[in-house]
Amino acid sequence: MRTLTEKDIESGTTLPPLRVDLSPTLVISTALATMDFTPVHHDVERARAQGSKDIFLNILTTMGLVERYVTDWAGPEALIRGINVRLGVPAYAGDAIVFSGTVVSREGAEVTVEVRGTVSLGDHATGTVRFCLPG
Repeated sequence: MRTLTEKDIESGTTLPPLRVDLSPTLVISTALATMDFTPVHHDVERARAQGSKDIFLNILTTMGLVERYVTDWAGPEALIRGINVRLGVPAYAGDAIVFSGTVVSREGAEVTVEVRGTVSLGDHATGTVRFCLPG
């Protein structure tokens, strides 16, 4: 896998979509891996008792998936400088999240991508990822 260069990216460039199936195993294991023991991320009955239809992704997993989406496209040498994400609807186990993105600015080696992660209920995560390309 190669890292993109400045000549590969311009404002308006559309990133290819990425679909991630949200199996219960993924939702539970990523919550536990991030040491988030809140029951709504691994106990279906407790999640339902709190008004959710099922267990759902935790914020650290969402942030990791947003970063993965951009770095899978940009390449392994891209250096993340900032992530600004707003959460929307829950991303429940059994659903899928589909990421889309567009380059909204590029100033030299610094690139900003607008990212959207959508589930069946609507936007789960929207925001921007700012990164630098190798010099």
